[in-house]
Amino acid sequence: MTGISEENTSQFVTVKEGDGELRIHYNEIGAGDEVVVMLHGSGPGASGWANFSRNIEPFAQAGYRVLLIDAPGWSKSDSIVNSGSRSDLNARVVKGVIDALGIERIHILGNSMGGHSAVAFALSYPENVGKLVLMGGGTGGMSLFAPMPTEGLKLLNGLYAAPTRENLKRFNDVFVYDSSVLTDDLLEARLANMTRRQDHLDNFLESLKLNPRQFPDFGPRLPSISAQTLIVWGRQDRVVPMDGGLRLVAGIPNSRLHIFNQCGHWAQWEHADAFNRMVIDFLAH
Repeated sequence: MTGISEENTSQFVTVKEGDGELRIHYNEIGAGDEVVVMLHGSGPGASGWANFSRNIEPFAQAGYRVLLIDAPGWSKSDSIVNSGSRSDLNARVVKGVIDALGIERIHILGNSMGGHSAVAFALSYPENVGKLVLMGGGTGGMSLFAPMPTEGLKLLNGLYAAPTRENLKRFNDVFVYDSSVLTDDLLEARLANMTRRQDHLDNFLESLKLNPRQFPDFGPRLPSISAQTLIVWGRQDRVVPMDGGLRLVAGIPNSRLHIFNQCGHWAQWEHADAFNRMVIDFLAH
């Protein structure tokens, strides 16, 4: 596909949340009968387009209608202070978006926070779920492998508190396996995204004060998920340790786990070609 960009695929929809409304930003690419929703992670400055820039075109070319939904508090979506489960908040927003667009059934690809949101969606709206792909996230709880909070999460929260180029570089050095692939241009673009919306940063920190556990442990509820699920993890993930993937594959009955070596927290970006081939095959079969 040629000529697609974040700007010319950018759209907005208003959804209800509690007694109010949220204006939610999303990008739409492709026109297939089956819909793939891609949900980004929680890093400051994250967006659907930034998180999945290496995956969008291959999925659209494979015949899928791709929606990149920006969670409230990220990118161009409205900001929010959240005192409850952010996983469930994001799931409600996804449901509001697809209802507004007249979509009944979606496959969901969720990275990190997006994985938590995908699991929450599958638990709350099982009738709307096709297949799930969870990368580096899906349930909370303690790790048996690493001290909690992990070094990556400490650096992420520090970046929210002080969104400087130096702190962004420190976070990115543990975010991916080989940080040399994150060019100066990518760092500058991410820094610009972060500092463009100070309200997002402030409200995230306020939310953490109100509820430090924004992403609940869904472990006891995982066996009720009937959707076919592909779990993808990086062996060297220093943000969410690999045993998170083991807990997901142990809990979700119809699931499988793929581990990439020489991979951090961003499997869909760090191993994009292999990831795209594997997931497209999983969705088709």
